[in-house]
Amino acid sequence: MGRREKTRRSPVAAEAPSSGDAVHDHCWARDVKDAVRCAGALLTLLLLVDWGSGRFTLWRGLLWLALALLLFLVLFPGRVSAGGGWMASRRLLGKRRVRTDQLVSVRCLDGVSQRLLLRDAHGARVEIDPDVLVNNPALWHRFEEGARKAAADGLLLCGQTTLRRLAARIDRETALAVFKASGLE
Repeated sequence: MGRREKTRRSPVAAEAPSSGDAVHDHCWARDVKDAVRCAGALLTLLLLVDWGSGRFTLWRGLLWLALALLLFLVLFPGRVSAGGGWMASRRLLGKRRVRTDQLVSVRCLDGVSQRLLLRDAHGARVEIDPDVLVNNPALWHRFEEGARKAAADGLLLCGQTTLRRLAARIDRETALAVFKASGLE
């Protein structure tokens, strides 16, 4: 009768409060448009080749459409945002959020495209493209602020070298942009 429902709190329930001063990846919309263009170009090319060879059928057209959709899903970028003490990546299937002020690990995953894997003390993890941080100084500032706090608190046990390399890369890119803008290339 007076049964109270218990709400389960996930490990990420200890998140930093959402603040109104969150920053977002300002290149995200352009990256989505690029993904649409690539998928559209592939679909157009496949349909034209099929039509030109005289082998076009409805089923083949649907197959090419499915292939173009698959390419779009692979190329679809995550929308990265950050605030005071947190960083999040929203993808098609959900949002992942990590506390940057409680990071325990920052790893660089090499492969076809380089990825940065962030893990916090609560077990949450976020995977982002390091270029997002390079191209968005405000995101980098928020991330570095939290990572510095985690390192000062002794939580960040793995990833100091990765952070130094990323900071050096960002400094290099910023200096090149300043030289380019001032005509001192």
